[in-house]
Amino acid sequence: MERALPPHSPAADRPADAPPARPRRALAVALSVFGLLAGGVAAVTASGPASAATAATGLGNNWYASAPYLMPEDNSPPDAAAVMDATGQKAFQLAFVLAQGSSCSPAWGGTSSIDTDTAMPAVIQTIRNKGGDVSVSVGGYGGTKLGQTCGTPEATAAAYQKVVTKYGLKAIDFDLEEPEYENTAAIHNEIGAARILQQNNPGLYVSITTAGTNAGTGWFGTQMLLEAKSAGFTPDNYSIMPFDGGFNGAAAQTDALVKFNQILQSTFGWTEANAYAHEGVSLMNGRTDAAEYFRQADFQTVLDFATAHKLARYTYWSVNRDRQCPGTVDPGLSGSCSSVAQNDWDFTKYTVKFAGATPPTSPSPSPSTSTGTSSSPSPSGGTCSAAPSWSATTTYATAGTKVNWKGHYWTNKWWTVNEDPTLSGQWGVWADNGPC
Repeated sequence: MERALPPHSPAADRPADAPPARPRRALAVALSVFGLLAGGVAAVTASGPASAATAATGLGNNWYASAPYLMPEDNSPPDAAAVMDATGQKAFQLAFVLAQGSSCSPAWGGTSSIDTDTAMPAVIQTIRNKGGDVSVSVGGYGGTKLGQTCGTPEATAAAYQKVVTKYGLKAIDFDLEEPEYENTAAIHNEIGAARILQQNNPGLYVSITTAGTNAGTGWFGTQMLLEAKSAGFTPDNYSIMPFDGGFNGAAAQTDALVKFNQILQSTFGWTEANAYAHEGVSLMNGRTDAAEYFRQADFQTVLDFATAHKLARYTYWSVNRDRQCPGTVDPGLSGSCSSVAQNDWDFTKYTVKFAGATPPTSPSPSPSTSTGTSSSPSPSGGTCSAAPSWSATTTYATAGTKVNWKGHYWTNKWWTVNEDPTLSGQWGVWADNGPC
């Protein structure tokens, strides 16, 4: 049963000119804050603690950079192995580790102690047995974070080291947002802990995820970057979440990424290209807490931007929501379905593409989402005849579909609609097969 988060009070150190607090994926993560469902992985046999050796999957960082968020014990968790088979995804971002009560001890959802956990190792081993791996996300929206309860960066790092060691992690994500990132001391502890983990675990992939705004990120996000600069800490990426902030479609999201890039440049003295090489994006599929809607075409547009600008990370919240809701397509915000028309695992296939792999061919979109398969040409088409002319109103759902346009033959690399092949570029959806 889904349960909404209670309202929280602004942190005492919120400056007078700081932006107001905003909800973020509240319903979607509610169960992790109020406790893990006892039967979430009842069918999985615990395999005991994982060792560092079991993490030696040989995955490249591109898979950790593309790992979508998954709650293995909440929100009607899907079978990770089945998702891997259907999409080709190899890594998942398991969420969320919080403080157990008011202690400096890590626990899943703040209730299930890492020290005594026997359920999560089985989930992780299932993924690793199929050649995949996991990262663990610490923090998230709501709940009590270790940065708030551990008194120093060193103590915070020691708590997180338990997580890294127990599960043999090669990657970890710090999801720094409300209410924690409004607390100067807590962010000092989290950033300091991330730096210590990076130093003590050579090769550990570290991502920092924080709120996105139409200006890139807000006042608190900027203060977090300044804390990292002061600590001399550079993670593998800084990722923003451009949703739940008055975003209207993918264009607003890519604009926020451009502006966040400028913030990274001014904060760290990086070039534009270097800033993009340290920048990532974390999306939300379907309906958001703020009743924004991001559909497959929006994910494609942001993916095109991410690949063209060589962003360091492209992920989303969450795999649990990557399926159409039963009955009414949009019953309202849900933690276990997207509230938009889709095929199962449509959105996960975009993270697979960012990793550089080709997902298995999808079935055609449902009639409610397809704009048709008409091959009627748009104006100014080419004169080739061995393939239909590209049409702005046709949904090209199957990769490898051949069209002609402006004297050339083209094939799509993935699902697309209304993307002119001549504007696709090297990193775009359409591959130029040469003149007719």
